[in-house]
Amino acid sequence: MLEKQLTGHRVDRSICAWFWEQAISQGDSFKLQPVIASPTHYLFQVVREGITYLACTQVEMPPLMAIEFLCRVADVLSDYLGGLNEDVIKDNFIIVYELLDEMIDNGFPLTTEPNILREMIAQPNIVSKVLSVVTGNSSNVSETRPGATASCVPWRTTDPKYANNEVYVDLVEEMDATINRDGVLVKCEIYGEVQVNSHLSGLPDLTLSFANTSILDDVRFHPCVRFRPWESNQILSFVPPDGQFKLMSYRVKKLKSTPIYVKPQLTSGGGTCRVDVLVGIRNDPGKTIDSITVQFQLPHCILSADMTSNHGTVNILANKTCLWSIGRIPKDKAPSMSGTLVLETGLERLHVFPTFQVAFRVMGVALSGLQIDKLDLKNLPNRPYKGFRALTRAGEFEVRS
Repeated sequence: MLEKQLTGHRVDRSICAWFWEQAISQGDSFKLQPVIASPTHYLFQVVREGITYLACTQVEMPPLMAIEFLCRVADVLSDYLGGLNEDVIKDNFIIVYELLDEMIDNGFPLTTEPNILREMIAQPNIVSKVLSVVTGNSSNVSETRPGATASCVPWRTTDPKYANNEVYVDLVEEMDATINRDGVLVKCEIYGEVQVNSHLSGLPDLTLSFANTSILDDVRFHPCVRFRPWESNQILSFVPPDGQFKLMSYRVKKLKSTPIYVKPQLTSGGGTCRVDVLVGIRNDPGKTIDSITVQFQLPHCILSADMTSNHGTVNILANKTCLWSIGRIPKDKAPSMSGTLVLETGLERLHVFPTFQVAFRVMGVALSGLQIDKLDLKNLPNRPYKGFRALTRAGEFEVRS
């Protein structure tokens, strides 16, 4: 456990013991509660990659402020450390403390922009770790003040200069879908992000518009976005941070179809279970669908499995997961996988049927239907290069059997 006291009033660590007792007794349902009222404190929690971020207060405050700050901390740590798990945080706990020192001041969020934090605290690498061992200086904090402290916008450095001005806009979407055992689409929605990589000189002013904003729900913006232009005309007007950042996130709900279909059929009897799975294109997006995989967890009562396919490769992993790697769907035949599962002695039929997890990727198209109309740039000395891309991949795509 890493602990950081962020205000002058010290919070007793016993509140953490109470929290863990409740988490152990209530199980996963407790992890789904973002706001928890203890007998003496209010607790806010965010769970990412098996790591719990916990904030504590004794006074009332806006819950979304605490939850948003914890999400920012998780995003910054993941960006700095190249991923999140217990071992990575243990190996870099000094950087974690340094980041927390800069991100909050006396209980109030201060600097949460990754590009500004990189100027203040160096990212970990092999050279810095060797130097810290040799010199005994474990601090990664820069002695010079970051350029953003003198800028009129806190998320951008002062007057950056580039020989080639360029800005790239990516639409990155994840499709979550649930299909029941009868092949009926129960749920299908998309979570999307507008990611921008900006390398522009001076203090540019950008305007981004979309062709069909009426489909968007749960829109969330980077602090650089001016809210009034969006509220009146659904236009994103902003001065971008320098480098890569997430400009906006959104959801598109109640979609009617998925780009591919997966049809599993399980027939059990006589101590075995016959598995047949068929995959094909349901709604052609006009671009190539690749990186297709289908996997399912073998039930505990399965002793052995013999699976084959007419396209791609099938592997039974060490954790009893069957992974079918398809890649692209060929034009001349529909990929199919079949095989037999052998049940434990004494079992005649399979009573627990697996759920199939599907993954895919479609480059060059946003399946939600969102399209970028135009991107205008002002306050630039010369004409910049503008690039646009779109990517849709599977998120929690489940097919029940």
